[in-house]
Amino acid sequence: MYRRLVGISAISFALATGALFGQAPAAGLAFEVATIRAAPSIQNVAQQIQSGKAKIGISVDGARVDMGFQSLADLIRIAYEVKPYQVQGPDWMAQQRFEVQAKIPEGVPPEKVPEMLQTLLAERFKLTIHRGKKELPVYALVVGKNGPKLTPASDTPDAPLPDSGATTLGTEKGQMKMVQNGQSSGQVQVAGQPGTTQYSVVNGSIRLEMTKATVAAMIDLLTSLVDLDRPVVDMTELKGTYQVSLDLPMDGLQAVMLKQAAALGIPLPGPPPAANPGDAASTPGGSAVFAAVEKLGLKLEGRRAPVETIVVDHLEKTPTEN
Repeated sequence: MYRRLVGISAISFALATGALFGQAPAAGLAFEVATIRAAPSIQNVAQQIQSGKAKIGISVDGARVDMGFQSLADLIRIAYEVKPYQVQGPDWMAQQRFEVQAKIPEGVPPEKVPEMLQTLLAERFKLTIHRGKKELPVYALVVGKNGPKLTPASDTPDAPLPDSGATTLGTEKGQMKMVQNGQSSGQVQVAGQPGTTQYSVVNGSIRLEMTKATVAAMIDLLTSLVDLDRPVVDMTELKGTYQVSLDLPMDGLQAVMLKQAAALGIPLPGPPPAANPGDAASTPGGSAVFAAVEKLGLKLEGRRAPVETIVVDHLEKTPTEN
């Protein structure tokens, strides 16, 4: 159980890290070729997970793009580079799941995958959207009354991680290199990111040490690993790059992984997640987020704020033929 959750946590951490450093794509790109199929049943996916052969999430290997067990809501979120709560559309978007295999045209970098996915959704699912704003409950990240307690990052670039013993993962944002230093520790670098993130398990907690991180990137990573009950909006106006150290209880992270697995219908051992987690302080790991933020001289305050949204105007349930 522990090893399995650590493995799932590492994948989620890696994907969260890679999702921080994207660039706005240029207009008019499309995959050279793409195939869309219905994903296997959840029973088959569960068996594939047990055997280590499951295709869940996104991988980019050279020109090859694989998206496994993704709902239309997932694909829209990836295509427009937004959070799940920013996608507004019919409930059935999250039900049927698909597998997508595509080829990136020669000379096009993997950072352009989201825009090519926009084109694919428009062509094959007849997706049309408009952008809007919706007032939602949020946590505003603000500077504490005594000011921030953040150490500016060094101007010296981090040394690249060695290729020996490294695992290179492709994401829609580019290449990510992970080196495991021990059974529960390692380092991560993302192409285009100036810093390194180190992770380790210390006294039952997961410690993340980021050598060069913006406040927005740090909060994005942290909240991706903890099940807060509302989005976080950066209102600190801090524009620098900092050295950041964060501690997150392992039990909170495990609870999040179990909840994510349950949302996919994937059976994992452990207690079922609460249907109504309540406020963030009572959510697994939620209080740790508030404590970690306060150690940095920052604070999370409950507010309401307009949030940019992607509103689905039209979407077909099944794609046109390959």
